[in-house]
This record gives sequence, structure tokens and C-alpha cells, in this order.
Amino acid sequence: MAKIRSKYVCQNCGYETAGYLGKCPECGSWGTFTEEKDVKPSETTFSELPDKIPPMKLSEIQMNSEIRMSTNISEFDRVLGGGIVQGSLILIAGDPGIGKSTILLQTSGELCKQNKKVLYVSAEESAGQVKLRAERLQIKSDNLYIYPQTNFELIKKHILDLKPDLVVVDSIQAIYTSDIQSSAGSVSQIRECCNSLMQIAKTQNISIIVIGHVTKEGNIAGPKVLEHMVDTVIQFEGDKYKTYRILRSIKNRFGNTSEVGIFEMSGNGLNEVINPSELFLKEYNQTQTPGSTIIVTSEGTRPLLVEIQALVGTTPYPAPRRIANGVDTGRVLQILAVLEKRIGLNLSKQDVYVNVIGGIDVNEPAADLGIALAIVTCVRDVVFDLHTAIIGEIGLSGEIRAVNHIEKRINEAQKLGFKRIIIPEANDIKEEYTGIEVVRVKRILEAITRGVKPSESA
Repeated sequence: MAKIRSKYVCQNCGYETAGYLGKCPECGSWGTFTEEKDVKPSETTFSELPDKIPPMKLSEIQMNSEIRMSTNISEFDRVLGGGIVQGSLILIAGDPGIGKSTILLQTSGELCKQNKKVLYVSAEESAGQVKLRAERLQIKSDNLYIYPQTNFELIKKHILDLKPDLVVVDSIQAIYTSDIQSSAGSVSQIRECCNSLMQIAKTQNISIIVIGHVTKEGNIAGPKVLEHMVDTVIQFEGDKYKTYRILRSIKNRFGNTSEVGIFEMSGNGLNEVINPSELFLKEYNQTQTPGSTIIVTSEGTRPLLVEIQALVGTTPYPAPRRIANGVDTGRVLQILAVLEKRIGLNLSKQDVYVNVIGGIDVNEPAADLGIALAIVTCVRDVVFDLHTAIIGEIGLSGEIRAVNHIEKRINEAQKLGFKRIIIPEANDIKEEYTGIEVVRVKRILEAITRGVKPSESA
């Protein structure tokens, strides 16, 4: 009897080795190697492979007029770049219970209303469990097919027989192919199943959405090649203590990256939030205190107004703490260094806490000036002007640097009733604004003196 050869595969990055290793030399992870059977690739020759689509001239390629399918969920369409592109492979990942299955079942129901045929492959739930969720979401359609299955060969057979407009696979970590001997969810299984789904999507012109798990660090589980293979990667984010959910585009071959859609979880599913800035600011006027400012951040092409809060207090410990929630801690440390060096604000013996209200993460440097002014107003115990919004990146020499999409940010602040907005002087604005005063500043000290009014002490 022939001896079965095996190999060890890192479940974090896919690195393969003949023997077990405690630490992966590729990604540095510990204890991630599992043993898998070493299956030889198929010995099919090139002459035996089918060639259904020969090389074509660019001028000969015909485009379908209905290249995109609208989901009738405007926030989802925004993230996708205008709708689901036919023949595309989309990956949606997020924490357990965040609403991935809910949003895709809602999307399936909306597409069925347009006489589209949808196959929902449930690899983690039974047909009865999916029906319970569908009844809660009030989805009833004869065009929606539920198929509880984990074997990829059977899934592929029904996809080719049914020829649906959309296939939803929930989830990619739960299905397996018989060609690979390792268990479902392993690097080899995920890579092979995703590669086969991609071939089906491209050759059959069928749109496929797969749900992916995330690790405890928040990264998409499985090999990194999974994100490279798909056309679009969407991250589903949210605070488990709040009802807001954020759909964020990380990769999109057919639209803008870093685009976001805002939803609110309710008993009837996920509801779109058409004006998220108003939602994030609804408690701003009632709770205005020292250490609070409003910034205009940009998520993709959408400007958002969010509240930044800072708390500064004397520490009882030898080493002061620097804690940031919703913004990068490294940016906060850099801002504190600039405040100490350029305006003489010594915080070496005080704890500093910075928080973004609403559970949204602000990653762009245009929030620097808002963070700095929130810290300064807390230290001086004064209230920042209620009707002033802030935009600006802070350089190491204390200068305020230009930001992008400045006109959209100003228009959003004006629409929400703000009377003034502080922007970098380096930004060129072409239009004249009425109803909102545009204050242009060059350095951080100028922004502090023009934004904090002595009469507004707490």
C-alpha cells in the first residue's frame, strides 16, 4: 500500500512545509500549522483543457447594457459603486452577529422583486432557520431558492443547472471540496473553493457574494490571497452596544474604495440611514461641554460630521496614559507633541483620552485639527463655538495642511446649519459661500484663537 504523503500548512498565511513548525517563517504566527494530505495536481494536458473563450480584440468585446444590478438598497449600491456587477465575485466580512446574513437576505429579496433569480446557499443554517429570518424580514418570493449545503461539488452542480442571476454563499469557511483532504475552513479549502467560484462567476456571468469570517484581531480569516482573488471586499463594522452598522468598501475593481454605507439595526432588519451626519450629531447641542468639537471627515465620496471628545486630567500614576477610541493612537501622540512644542501646552503629567462619538473610525489626517482643539478646550476648560466645524491636517511644525474634497465638506456643514467652518488656508475654494463663514488658518495657534472664544467659558 502506497504511503500517503502529508504537508503542514499555516492557517494564517498558507505557507507550506514538509514538517511541523512552531512559528511560521512567513507571517510570524505561532501554533498555526495543521497537517493536510498532499494531493497531486491533475495531470490533464493543455490539449485536453476546454477553450470556450478565445482571445478577442478590444474593439470586438460587446458590453451588456445592464452591466450592473441595482439592489434597491441605496447605501449598499453606494458601497458597490452603483450596484452588483454581473459576473463579479464579492466578499463581505464582519464580526459574528453584525448583520451579514441579514443584509444579504434583504438584498436577495429586493432582487427577486425585479424578477431576478437568486440562489442562497446556507452552509451554516438549515432551510428552516433561513425561512424564519426571511419571515421576520417580510421576504416572500418564488425566485429565491434556499439550498442548505456544504459540499462544493453539489453547490456547483445546482448553480450550473439553475443559472441564477445572483448566488450568495454563507459562508466560504463552511464549504469544502472533496478534492482537498483537509477540513472545511482550512487555507487549502478556502483557496480552492474561492478559485472555483471565481471561475464560475467569470465563465457563466453569474454574480456571486460570499460571506467571510474574521479573526479576533478583526482581519478576514483565511489566506490573504482570498482578498486578492475577489473583485470587491466589503467590511461590515459596528459597535455591538449600538444599533449603527457601517458597510465599508476596502477593495473595489468597479468603484471607489473606502466608500461607506450607514445602516441602523432594527427588529425588521437593517434600515438605511440617509443622513448619517444628522444621526451622529443629534445629541451634540444637548451635551456640549469643554473638550468637544465637530470635524468634517470624508468616507469615500461622502462627507460626514462627527463629534470628537477629549478628556485631560492629572494622572496618579508615574506614566500618563494615552487612550484613543475611533482614531489612531499614533496620530494622537503626534498631535500632543506638536501642542507641547509649538504652543507650550505641557501634558507630560496628565492622562489624555480621545473618543469619536457614534462608534465610527476616523482614519484620515483631516481630523488632526479637531482632535487638537478638543484637547486644548478641555485643558483650558472652555467650550468651543457650538456652530463651528473643523477641517485640517496638522504638520510637525504646527502648520495646517490642505485636505481633499473641501467643497463637499463645506456644503455638508452648511446643510446641517453650521455658521462657521475652519479650513486650511492652503486649500483653494472656487465658490463663494453664503450662510456660512469660511475661516482660513495657517497655523494651529491661529485656529485656537479664532475657534475658542473667551466669553464661552464652561
